[in-house]
Amino acid sequence: MNSNLELYLVTDEAACLGRDFYWVVEEAVIGGVTMVQLREKSLSTRAFIDRAKRLKNLLEPYNVPLIINDRIDVALAVDADGVHIGQSDMPFPIAYRLLGEGKIIGLSAENQLQLQEAEHWNLSYLAVSPLFATSTKSDIEQPWEIEGLQWARQNSRHPLVVIGGLHAGNAREAVQHGATGIAVVSAICSAPSPQEAARELKKIIQGSMLWRLQTTPDQI
Repeated sequence: MNSNLELYLVTDEAACLGRDFYWVVEEAVIGGVTMVQLREKSLSTRAFIDRAKRLKNLLEPYNVPLIINDRIDVALAVDADGVHIGQSDMPFPIAYRLLGEGKIIGLSAENQLQLQEAEHWNLSYLAVSPLFATSTKSDIEQPWEIEGLQWARQNSRHPLVVIGGLHAGNAREAVQHGATGIAVVSAICSAPSPQEAARELKKIIQGSMLWRLQTTPDQI
């Protein structure tokens, strides 16, 4: 599971800057993206399902899991690999019961209380959100920052994915201080070359993980 979390792409068609959505995703996967979350806030249910089906077909040859944001019904309709839910979405126990064994379920934690509550659940990963300030999401609490990430790593048994303001300039610091994986939107979707951006991030993540394994093996 943890290897799938290394470089996690969260889609945003607007961030693709007018380029073909599927081209951007495939270029990112070729560059090293290990998991893709389809996030659609404005599509109708039918259009969301159609996009999810097409994306699943694109990702399957690469063995890259497809995660659906928020919508359990869409995930079930296309037999996606899993879902990502926020604090205001369907409660984890219900999502787990509906999806069944073997599916990936990630949950966002925006503060310490939410992280501690998540310790009761058998999550696939916990998203520390947002790590840094970001314009992608405005309806969130204060950023965790690196100090908060270190606290999260010490107080959570789950793999930790960090999202919010991540890019090639700060990914190394995030992994070295406890992140299992890096989730990005614009750092790949808006890059001149999504493939090259993904390749650079993947190299940084793997190098930082190796450093952490050598220095703090109990935290991997």
